[in-house]
Amino acid sequence: MSPYVLALLLFSLGLGTTMTFASSHWLLAWIGLEINTLAVIPLMTQNHHPRAVEATTKYFLIQATAAAVLLFAGTTNAWLTGQWEIQQDAHPLPVAIITLALALKLGLAPLHSWVPEVFQGLDLATGLILATWQKLAPLALLLQIQPPSSYLLILLGLTSTLIGGWGGLNQTQLRKILAYSSTAQLGWMVLVLQFSPSLTTLAVSVYIATTAATFLTLKLAKATNINMLAISWAKAPALVALTPLVLLSLAGLPPMTGFMPKWLILQELSKQGLAPTATLAALTALLSLYYYLRITYTMTLTMFPNNLTGTPPWRLRTRKITLPLACLAITTISLLPLTPAAVALVAL
Repeated sequence: MSPYVLALLLFSLGLGTTMTFASSHWLLAWIGLEINTLAVIPLMTQNHHPRAVEATTKYFLIQATAAAVLLFAGTTNAWLTGQWEIQQDAHPLPVAIITLALALKLGLAPLHSWVPEVFQGLDLATGLILATWQKLAPLALLLQIQPPSSYLLILLGLTSTLIGGWGGLNQTQLRKILAYSSTAQLGWMVLVLQFSPSLTTLAVSVYIATTAATFLTLKLAKATNINMLAISWAKAPALVALTPLVLLSLAGLPPMTGFMPKWLILQELSKQGLAPTATLAALTALLSLYYYLRITYTMTLTMFPNNLTGTPPWRLRTRKITLPLACLAITTISLLPLTPAAVALVAL
């Protein structure tokens, strides 16, 4: 792809998300989401592979359906209330439909079926954009609207954490595992979204850092399934030593950074009188922990079968830029001591 075309597409991605962030009008927010979708489609098809084309088609159809439902709900709300403003009081029925449309765009369960199939057809770089940047605009709209019933978001969040953990248990393809991981992590954010928007923002920031570090690690290892990770130790021993810590941070284990948002979310849910919800969410996190540990075990404690004994694999110096991965890995592992500062920011 030409650098000028790539720059134009990345600029359009930023423009669409920024327009949705800044809009207070449903029509402008919808236009921002459409610009975002149309800008990422050429990035998804740049490999010209049948699977990439299939994944792009599925993604386009799902996003177009969600956008049509969103526009319909916004128009219905304007018809019932006489105004297009996002933050004004809205009719409960259109708001519920908008919430479900945004859940479809985000890939929240039970509207998540397209996410693993789309991720499986893409390369890891484009998958990283879909897992991080493409989630920001719908989440910003969810933060601005007030759902008619708090139980809708709680149900979406709990279902996402459960299915996101359950769906990845028997997967061997790393991109599908990361897709289910994304669904589970988004479920945690949606659980606390209506009670503490600032805590949701913190969770999104930590999620982007940990997910980006995981995607870049797998991209550097050139791994697409779990078995390919067994030879990673011969290519980059230092990276293999660091990767389990990144994965355990994504799982939310202390003393890594990923423990901070989950800890604060459980605390906030308990304060709101939702202790059973917090308990169920904590138990569903164990499902996700299983497949993170499975990847860790494959990378560090197994050896790929080698029939030619004594033939060492090549260890060529990598030409790829590893500074972003190093910075993200440090962020993912070592920011838990800053939890008091994060709590102070959330309380503002």
